[in-house]
Amino acid sequence: MSCATARRVISNNRSCIKDPYDYLQLLEACRASESLKHSKTVHQHLIKNDNSYKNSPIILGELTLLYITCSELRLARRVFNTIPNPEKKSKVILWNQMIRAYAWDGPFEEAIELYFEMVELGMTPTKHTYPFVLKACAGLQDKENCMKIHEHVKRAGLEFDVYICTALIDSYVKCGCLVEARKMFDNMSNRDVVAWNAMISGFSLHGLYGEMIELVVEMQEMGLSPNSSTIVAVLPTIGEAKALTQGKAVHGYCVRRSFHSALMVRTGLLDMYGKCSRLLYARRIFDVMGVKNEVTWSAMIGACITCDSTTDALRLYNQMFVEDSVSPSSVTIGTVLRACAKLTDLNIGRQIHGYITKSGSVLDVMVGNSLLSMYSKCGVIDDTMKVFDEMASKDTVSYSAIISGYVQNGNAEEALQVFQKMQFSGINPDSATLIGFLPACSQLSALQHGACGHSYSIVCGFTTDISICNALIDMYAKCGKIDVARLVFDRMHKKDIVSWNAMIVGYAIHGLGMQALTLFHDMQNLGLRPDDVTFIGLLSACSHSGLVNEGKHWYISMSQDFNIVPRMEHYLCMTDLLGRAGLLDEAHIFIQGMPFESDVRVWSALLAACRIHKNVELGEEASNKIQSLGPESTGNFVLLSNLYSASGRWDDAAHVRVVQKDWGFKKSPGCSWVEINGVVHAFMGGDRSHPQSSLINLKLEELMIEMRKLGYQSEPSFVYQDVEEEEKEQILVYHSEKLAVAFAMLSLSPNKPILVTKNLRVCGDCHAALKYITIISKREITVRDASRFHHFRDGFCNCGDFW
Repeated sequence: MSCATARRVISNNRSCIKDPYDYLQLLEACRASESLKHSKTVHQHLIKNDNSYKNSPIILGELTLLYITCSELRLARRVFNTIPNPEKKSKVILWNQMIRAYAWDGPFEEAIELYFEMVELGMTPTKHTYPFVLKACAGLQDKENCMKIHEHVKRAGLEFDVYICTALIDSYVKCGCLVEARKMFDNMSNRDVVAWNAMISGFSLHGLYGEMIELVVEMQEMGLSPNSSTIVAVLPTIGEAKALTQGKAVHGYCVRRSFHSALMVRTGLLDMYGKCSRLLYARRIFDVMGVKNEVTWSAMIGACITCDSTTDALRLYNQMFVEDSVSPSSVTIGTVLRACAKLTDLNIGRQIHGYITKSGSVLDVMVGNSLLSMYSKCGVIDDTMKVFDEMASKDTVSYSAIISGYVQNGNAEEALQVFQKMQFSGINPDSATLIGFLPACSQLSALQHGACGHSYSIVCGFTTDISICNALIDMYAKCGKIDVARLVFDRMHKKDIVSWNAMIVGYAIHGLGMQALTLFHDMQNLGLRPDDVTFIGLLSACSHSGLVNEGKHWYISMSQDFNIVPRMEHYLCMTDLLGRAGLLDEAHIFIQGMPFESDVRVWSALLAACRIHKNVELGEEASNKIQSLGPESTGNFVLLSNLYSASGRWDDAAHVRVVQKDWGFKKSPGCSWVEINGVVHAFMGGDRSHPQSSLINLKLEELMIEMRKLGYQSEPSFVYQDVEEEEKEQILVYHSEKLAVAFAMLSLSPNKPILVTKNLRVCGDCHAALKYITIISKREITVRDASRFHHFRDGFCNCGDFW
């Protein structure tokens, strides 16, 4: 019966359908035309009018095949389940068709479930069953079931069948079982090009460039020529390895074999050239392509981003809509969002987010993660969190993106909260998560959290990762444990320049200038070449330790011996070095001799030095320069106001505060925080909001009595307000760092060291008071302020009152 005849029979008098043979002919005609509408009509007629035929296993089998052909697996499964078991057991081909359909279109779990149901019924799978179910295992990366099915293959005596062996190899490599796959491959007596491609694809999938190339060479030595599928498999790994010479050789082979005209091969070639940073080559291939699919556009956009032509990537994205009317996939959208993040182009990023919403697309994990990264890098943390909350499913990358976003935008406490939420959700942090998490510990001086992160890294084997060790060095250094940071550094099997720089900067912020210089010499003795960041750390170390001559020497050596052109950060360090040492005029001349205009930070360093050494005249000049450049923060107003206050010029100090208000800057209140048993407690100056405030104040009063007995006298000059001396003393008592120390003394066991972090520079009165408190409490106190670490012990500070 032809398709046209079938349609007439269905649409006209259905009474002409007289026996099962008529139904079978109709169903066969519907299968040929793949007409779902007519298929349903026949099925409906069968149910309503022919009770004698509707349970016929033959007709139900044909209906199942019909729905499979029409890609209606849900209906196919429903009909399939109605076939009585005795008859169903004889229809191995029908089972194979159902398993095959699920293996291709999903859900993959259904293919595996059907296979095991088939086995439980006592049916014998054929050699055609295994490749389909193994494909489903590969899609799910289901190693356990793959190995079970392998055992079934052995029992069936089919382990040397080339098609089944190839399917097993493919499944094993996609499950990450390369050893099993290679063993299977080596035991094959007859290997065709598909089997070779399965093994080559496995090595390529796991980025094993060397092994992959060896296998391709071995394949040719065995007399088999790579086909277009081989080329498509090897190109991504060649690109990842940046093996341009090998990539060009493959391109030449494609031209000789006329593979280069195939869409997938061309797309693979342009992707390979992009990853090898040869954007011109990639663009040439792209421009001559007559047909481009979504993968091609995505590869070209990705190539532009890899080669830092981010603007071109966004232009291509718009061109894709205009020229080809291609609907971007989640991969393309994710790639373009990466470009927006790189350019911090919030406008286009929002447009793409709008497109996703309007198109009704589900916010899948990959696109959601790309949005998180884009919003966080653009500094829009509220939108980042909104996207995070809207995501139905989240993975490690999602949590890593939100944690890094919070840290980059100065919300370290929120980053720790998200990290804890991640653990409660049952998602295990990976190395990328920890690289985002550890800087949050650094910012908050949350040593206990950081140490737990270190322990977790050891258990998971992440400490072999240089980036993790570098983050640990930075974390321990900024949590006051410079000795532990050095232990991590010394135990690293391999170090990069970042490792050395992190350790030198760590010594710098602890005021350990000589140790920083020694480490710098060790670095040179090993033949490692310092970079510009190394000298920033070195000059900063000299500045914090008062090593003026050494700082001058290395500043000159940097350009003369290492050919490093000083940038703004180096000039800032030198200004700070000279200013702290009281060489204000020399610092001023140094700034004036800079080859380019100094920025606000350099003049701020001079102003800070003027405040320390009470040089009002030069301080005013520095302040005027800052005003002309446009102050970046309230700190410069505060420095000048404090300089006037320290000199008793209260009216001038008040005027500066008025100007500060007119410019729209608010003074940052002094804030200190301390970690107790994994909980970070924050205190503001004069803070009475803490639950233990009354006990803290009582402890401070007790300390003040003991301190006065030892000779302590408050230093009212550090209160920059025109109030009575007695009131100044009260203000000084409740500075945030004193409150934090008192709380720590109440909360920690005796003799346990205390670490307090402050957002501003520690004041002179608190600095003096903490020396006395170490004598009274017989414990070490470390304060990390905005400038450096102060280690107080037995009435002394390691800064030598030079900060």
